[in-house]
Amino acid sequence: MIQLKEIDPGNWRLGLHVSNDQKRYVSDGIGLLARAYAYRKHRSRAVVIYCDDTAVGMALYYDCEQLNAYDFSQLFIDVHHQGKGYGFAATTRILDEMRKDGKFEKVILCYIEGNDAARQLYEKCGFHQTGEMDGDEIVMEMDL
Repeated sequence: MIQLKEIDPGNWRLGLHVSNDQKRYVSDGIGLLARAYAYRKHRSRAVVIYCDDTAVGMALYYDCEQLNAYDFSQLFIDVHHQGKGYGFAATTRILDEMRKDGKFEKVILCYIEGNDAARQLYEKCGFHQTGEMDGDEIVMEMDL
């Protein structure tokens, strides 16, 4: 069972990471925490993703008032836990949290061109490409 737990002093240094091949596509835990801090005034929510009592990944989202949407900024599943459906389950759970919060009716995210695993995951969850780019990142969105 997937659970989302706020990052706190007891769980922020769990050593979760992706493979070397994936590092060009996603931030590590420290990068995620830095972004959470930078967006703290936008209700950033940084979480550790657990399957039962095992930490399997991390995620971050925050409010993007200028686009009237949630920004699903970061998601990664640890290299040792990939391929087990945790990314899909965690994304679904995060989207449910956004719906429950109810502040916005849309979610935006970006993925780096070439990260086919991320594109496939997000498409499976209902996101679609907007046709916009943000540097080397492809913008996707979905209505909640």
